[in-house]
Amino acid sequence: MNSELMLSVVVPVLNEAENIAPLISEICSSLDGKLEYEIIYVDDGSDDATPEILSEIKSSCSRLRILRHKTSCGQSTAITTGIHSAKAPWIATLDGDGQNDPADIPLLWEKMRGYSAPNDKLMVVGYRKKRRDTWLKRLSSKIANAVRSSLLKDGTPDTGSGLKLFKKDLFRKLPYFDHMHRFLPALVIRADGRVLSVEVNHRERKRGTSKYGLHNRLWVGIIDMFGVMWLQRRSKIPIIERKE
Repeated sequence: MNSELMLSVVVPVLNEAENIAPLISEICSSLDGKLEYEIIYVDDGSDDATPEILSEIKSSCSRLRILRHKTSCGQSTAITTGIHSAKAPWIATLDGDGQNDPADIPLLWEKMRGYSAPNDKLMVVGYRKKRRDTWLKRLSSKIANAVRSSLLKDGTPDTGSGLKLFKKDLFRKLPYFDHMHRFLPALVIRADGRVLSVEVNHRERKRGTSKYGLHNRLWVGIIDMFGVMWLQRRSKIPIIERKE
């Protein structure tokens, strides 16, 4: 195993007390012996037992780092907080509800390593082909992905997957705005990057309830999509003809 820190696993959570210990255990089981990593949990202003459980686990898990927002700032901001604090050059993100399978992180890592072109501008995105959600959530996601793909031309079948792998430096070049995590593939392409979708496992939520649901993201998602289209139209990628 390479002793150099290579990967920061960033997990945003809001009131996910029941899911913290099982998910951290799965992350460690999936990555131990494969590469050197750290785990960054960003507590987005939870008012349940999340802070106490994280502190308790940290006492016996040296890989775990904890960041806490005083008040909830949203999933995109929580992800951004974690990435900016990361010590490794590569970032893996996953949702804190346990529906993403940490066992897929090594799969994304191998796909990145086997990529034929330079991977510094590559984002590997998990594709939840067999989603374990309610029929309403699956239907709304299917419609949203179709509309988004048609308008943004990002060529990504599932941008809503929390499981992604990319370089920290690539993320820092992207424009920040609230809800940006839903449009990361389009933003990466806008920055002259490449997106690779990989089919991953998706699981039913066993504990807790969804905090970032359809009711609080539908209209802002539409507004944000038009904002991303505006950014795309004003993007300019220079071609360096000469450098001395």
